[in-house]
Amino acid sequence: MKLVEKYFEKLLWNSRLMVLAAVISSLLLSLVLFIVTTIDVGSLLIHAGDYLDATTEARRALKIEMIAHIVGSIDGFLLATILLIFALGLYELFVSDIDEAKNNEKSAKVLDINSLDDLKSKLAKVILMILVVTFFEASLSMTFASTLDLVYFAFGILMVSLALYFGSKSKH
Repeated sequence: MKLVEKYFEKLLWNSRLMVLAAVISSLLLSLVLFIVTTIDVGSLLIHAGDYLDATTEARRALKIEMIAHIVGSIDGFLLATILLIFALGLYELFVSDIDEAKNNEKSAKVLDINSLDDLKSKLAKVILMILVVTFFEASLSMTFASTLDLVYFAFGILMVSLALYFGSKSKH
């Protein structure tokens, strides 16, 4: 019976390596998102010359559109970063410490993940930043038809501010 228990426990322990599927998938998704967002940024830079040739009215519209694309690019890079942190965190928690990170003082702070709660906390902070950026992007194209719309917008800014405040307090 002890022999069966020994092999069963070995099988259980090695089953943690199934996490490698999530690690590899997250790394690939992160890479794809970094590439796609970089291509979007390149396209934006190519079309930035249109701003110089535009009329004053067209410049105003182009500026808002360009800022929205820039903010969208920030979202893309933040999401790619979430996937990267998720992959590295899962690997460190379930498979092995990343020796290269331990030898590098700068990266050790980013990857200081000791539990699933640490990983969730780091991911939550980056997701909060994505929400803030998305709120800002949506605010660029908002039109206020009534005073109530302005009140809702102010309330949204208050909620974002509170989320950032409590998010910064959670690390203390």
